[in-house]
Amino acid sequence: RFSRSSFAVTQVKTVPTKPIEGQKTGTSGLRKKVKVFMEQNYLSNWIQSLFNSLSSSDVKGATLVLGGDGRYFNKPAAQIIMKIAAGNGVKKVFVARDGIMSTPAVSAVIRKRKANGGFIMSASHNPGGPKNDWGIKFNYSSGQPAPEVITDKIYGNTQSIKEIKMADIPDVNLSKLGTHKFGSFTVEVIDPIGNFSLLSVQSVFDFPLLKSLLSRSDFSFKFDAMHAVTGAYAEPIFVDVLGAKKGSVNNGVPKEDFGGGHPDPNLTYAEELVELMFSPDAPDFGAASDGDGDRNMILGNNFFVTPSDSVAMIAANAQPCIPYFKKGIKGLARSMPTSAALDRVAQKLKVPFFEVPTGWKFFGNLMDAGKLSICGEESFGTGSDHIREKDGIWAILAWLSILAHRNKGKKVGDKLVTVEDVAREYWANYGRNFFSRYDYEECDAASANKMIDHLRSLIAKSKKGDKYGKYSLALADDFKYVDPIDGSVSSKQGIRFIFSDGSRFIFRLSGTGSAGATIRLYVEQYETDKSKHDLDAQEALKPLIEIALKVSKLKDFTGRDKPTVIT
Repeated sequence: RFSRSSFAVTQVKTVPTKPIEGQKTGTSGLRKKVKVFMEQNYLSNWIQSLFNSLSSSDVKGATLVLGGDGRYFNKPAAQIIMKIAAGNGVKKVFVARDGIMSTPAVSAVIRKRKANGGFIMSASHNPGGPKNDWGIKFNYSSGQPAPEVITDKIYGNTQSIKEIKMADIPDVNLSKLGTHKFGSFTVEVIDPIGNFSLLSVQSVFDFPLLKSLLSRSDFSFKFDAMHAVTGAYAEPIFVDVLGAKKGSVNNGVPKEDFGGGHPDPNLTYAEELVELMFSPDAPDFGAASDGDGDRNMILGNNFFVTPSDSVAMIAANAQPCIPYFKKGIKGLARSMPTSAALDRVAQKLKVPFFEVPTGWKFFGNLMDAGKLSICGEESFGTGSDHIREKDGIWAILAWLSILAHRNKGKKVGDKLVTVEDVAREYWANYGRNFFSRYDYEECDAASANKMIDHLRSLIAKSKKGDKYGKYSLALADDFKYVDPIDGSVSSKQGIRFIFSDGSRFIFRLSGTGSAGATIRLYVEQYETDKSKHDLDAQEALKPLIEIALKVSKLKDFTGRDKPTVIT
C-alpha cells in the first residue's frame, strides 16, 4: 500500500506556446468540454498562467494539494499539473490516492497541512465522461476559492503566455500511498478518506450521538452518492463509523462518467432517491451529494427541504445540537438569490448577517475575519467556517445531529421527531419563504445576454411604487456587493425586482456550465399565515412567476417555453 521512489535531479524543459481563446476563469474555475481540455497545451496554458499569477512565495518552495472528483481526464490531468508545479519550483504536492478527493476535503487538507493552496479537478455537478465536462479551479491558502484579483490575473496571463515550464519527470503512481522524490520536488500520495473524516467532520459533530440515531432499529437512512466522489467517503463515515445499516448507501462507487448520470442533487437529477423518498415505504431520512461533494439535498419521508430553508433550519438549531457551535454563532450569510429565511434567523439570534454574490469565495473573507459561522446558497450548497468550501457531508451530518439531539433518550417504539417536524416547527416560528428556481440550460449566449440587457433597461426606468400586478415595487437594481473586509467591489451580480411585501424575483446568468448560457430565475414570497404553509410552492408562487416571465420576455428572447430544471 505504501511506496517510495526517488530520482536524483529534476530537469525543467521550456515548452513554447501561444494564447488560446476562451480561458476566462469564472466563480468556480474554468469549465469546458473534455475534448477542449485535451487540445494541445489547453490545460497546460491555464496551469502555467496560474503560477504566473501567484506571488513568488506561493510558488517557489511552496506546498500544494491536488485532488478531484474522479471524473474522466482527471488522471492524465493530475500528471500534467504535477509536472508544471515542479517546473515552476513548487517543493511538494500532496495528492489524493487515485486523484480522488472531494472539494471540501481539499479545503480541509490545505488548512491542516498549512499549504499555499490547492488544485481541484472538477466540473462540480456537471456530467462527466469523454463527451461531457471537465474543470479546474485553485483554492488559496486558507482553503477558499481564489479571489477575483487572482482569477482576473490568470485570465490576463492566458492572453499573453509564451512558454510553459515543465519538469521532465516520470508519471507518479497514484494508486498507492507513498512518497516520490524528484530532486528537490516531492509528491506524497495521501489517503483522502482519513484526511477528510478526521479533519472536516469529527471535530465538529458529536459522533456518539450521531451513532445513537443511525444505529437505531427504528430509524432508516438512505444516501445517494450518485457515483460521484462522496461514494469514497459515505460507507466509511455513515456505515463503518456511525453505524448506519449496510445498504444505506446507493450508487457508492465513484465512476469517471458518474454511471452515465448527472451528479446534481436536485429533484430532477437525483430521481432515483426522490422516487424512493416519496414512496409509501420511504426511509426516515434521505440525502444526496454532487460530483465533487460540496452540494447536498435533504429529504424526509415524503418531504423535501429546499436549500434556502435547510441552511436557515440548521442555523436555528445549531447551537444546542452541534458541539462546534455551543459557544454561539459569529454571524450568518447567504448568497443574494437565496431566500431570506436565513435573514430572520440572524435577526432572532441577534447575530450579524451578510448578503453576498453567488460564489463561495465571498463567504471565505468573512470567515477569515471571524465574522461568519454558517452560510448557504440556494444551489444546494451549505457550510460553516470549519473549512472554506461548502460541504455536502457536513450538511447531512448537521441535519442528522438535529434529529439525534431531538430524539435523544427516546425508546424504540416512541414517536421520533422527523425532518418534516423540524421544518414545520421552524415555519411556525419564523414564517415560510416560498422559493423556487427555474433553470434554462444551454441557451444561446447572445440571446440570453440580450434578455439581461432588456431587464437592465427596465430597471433604469423603474421607480418605487411601480405596479406589477398586485405587487408594488420597492427596489429594482443590478446587485452590487462591496466586500466589508477588503473593500473589493463585485458588480452586475443579478437583476433584482423586490416588492414591498418582501416578495421578489431575480434573473442571473450562471457561469457553472461548459456550453451556452444558463438563465436562472429565482422567485420568492414570504408567508406568515400558518394555514397557507401547506401550499405547494409552485402554486403559491404562480402569480409572481408569470409576472417575471412576462417582464423578462424570456420566451421571446430564447424561444424557451419551459425550464430544464425546476427546484
